[in-house]
Amino acid sequence: MPLNFKSDSHRKINGMKSDHFLYLTFLILMISNLDLNAQDWEFAKERDGIKIFTRHDSASLYKSFKGEIDLQSDVNTVSNLIEDVQKFDEWDDDITNIRVLDAKPGKFIRYYVQYDVRWPFTDRDLCVDAEIRTDPGTDARIISSWSDPGALPEDPEFVRIEKFWQKWTITRAGAGKVHLILEGFADPAGDVPAWLANLAITATPLNLLRKIREALE
Repeated sequence: MPLNFKSDSHRKINGMKSDHFLYLTFLILMISNLDLNAQDWEFAKERDGIKIFTRHDSASLYKSFKGEIDLQSDVNTVSNLIEDVQKFDEWDDDITNIRVLDAKPGKFIRYYVQYDVRWPFTDRDLCVDAEIRTDPGTDARIISSWSDPGALPEDPEFVRIEKFWQKWTITRAGAGKVHLILEGFADPAGDVPAWLANLAITATPLNLLRKIREALE
């Protein structure tokens, strides 16, 4: 066995990197296999060329959503737009504060968001890790996000959202076009009943995909 002359601090750093890689790999696989524990998508509606679907995941009372749209653009342009998380408040009027905590351009983003929630409910906040990759089989760009509730200490003025995931899939769809799919789920926790959150669930992908199209135009 070769001798290892690396310092303890170097070993710790490498160990942290290895643990972080394993954590990311586990979460990506978990998000990729959500369909195994969920019902089929049910068509909800179509507005302005945007198709919206919902479904119940097996372990929650809250619904997840999916939206699909064809865009006049290319994969890199759409991906760069979605990766620019500091502009998310331009897409969502409920966002009151957003900041990037860590970023490796084109690979990884960690960010923090605060949401204004209408009375009588308490405002929410969310810590997110996002990983950007290209599927080697389809060449699609995939941006997978999940909650990282321990990334920052909790603020007593907010309810921390702990159960959240989101997935953007950007695929070439002919000359000058891409097909964009947005899937997601959030358990708002606290005092928001499932029936109320489920009533409004289709608004999230519809509004986000409209904003994406407007930004590209």
